[in-house]
Amino acid sequence: MTKRILALAAALSVGALSISLATPTTASPIDDILAVGGGGSVSLPPYLQCVPYARQVTGIHLFGDAHTWWNQAQGHYARGFAPKVGAVMTFKPHGKMVLGHVAAVSKIVDSRTILLRHANWSIINGRRGQIENDVEAVDVSPNNDWSAVRVWFDPIKSLGSTAWPVQGFIYKDKPAHGEHGLSRSGRETDPIGQLIAVFMKW
Repeated sequence: MTKRILALAAALSVGALSISLATPTTASPIDDILAVGGGGSVSLPPYLQCVPYARQVTGIHLFGDAHTWWNQAQGHYARGFAPKVGAVMTFKPHGKMVLGHVAAVSKIVDSRTILLRHANWSIINGRRGQIENDVEAVDVSPNNDWSAVRVWFDPIKSLGSTAWPVQGFIYKDKPAHGEHGLSRSGRETDPIGQLIAVFMKW
């Protein structure tokens, strides 16, 4: 009985080997998703998200989805609406970009143009999750307040046509004393202070 079991096991092993040799190995759609969407593969680099790359190149230690960085920075980092080298530009969610986006400012070209370092923006060589350094972003806001930008998109070798909404810039400096919130009007906003002011009028 034991001899029969061993013989059967040997036959199955040989059969499996012959099938694997005869059949070409192809990646399944799930393998493709895993390779592009997270861990990479033996032949491809990992899929890099914008958040860890922005954190790496700026030293601004915030975590979580990109759209949460602006509020997370409150009380920890200075924020504003003018680009500075080394700052993080924070994009609002827009269209299919549901988690927002963050990018590091690498150079100020002029009052309407900066260069960015970021990851997972353009599709390069058929793949997302790629790093782009010193690519152009142009302020297209009517008031030149950096509330909307067009960004270099590698597949077309030009600025994309979308005006992406921007929350603002996070700087590596400590926040100003007493900063509670910011608005694009340039005034600090303090919801608690506003409530107190209303009650004081009664």
